[in-house]
Amino acid sequence: MDITIRTALPADYAELGEITAGAYLSDGHLDFGDGDPYLHTLRDVAGRAARAEVLVAELGGRLLGGVTFAAPGSPLADIAGPGEAEFRMLAVAREARGQGAGEALVRACLERARAIEGVEAVVLSTQQGMEGAHRIYVRLGFTRTPERDWAPIDDLLLLTYRLNL
Repeated sequence: MDITIRTALPADYAELGEITAGAYLSDGHLDFGDGDPYLHTLRDVAGRAARAEVLVAELGGRLLGGVTFAAPGSPLADIAGPGEAEFRMLAVAREARGQGAGEALVRACLERARAIEGVEAVVLSTQQGMEGAHRIYVRLGFTRTPERDWAPIDDLLLLTYRLNL
């Protein structure tokens, strides 16, 4: 069976929110664990879907993970400048990793960006410890842009990557 990438439906929101929060929690990417204030944002798929496109990876009717694609002008774009699209909150359920869902979600974001007139690149921010995601980005041709690294809160440096389309 092939992984299907599609726009998240309202019926997917709660499950995708838990997959996303669970991925960040289980991988140790939240400084305050279950009490981390970012958990609300990770679980708020409906809020993201109202301001950007949320995509899910599905295999045999089971959600594997998701990502938020922020087209130019989206309020969810943190670092995208003119001519850039961005994606955020890429997450795959721990038990679904290694099946290609993460890469399929990133490729879907690249396809969407290429379809938007005037978009020349895709950018993203990632935590230092997200090595699995970093491997996907490099494999797909993203390059590090350390001059754009930033810290949304104290003691959380986000690394940035860019792919010219």
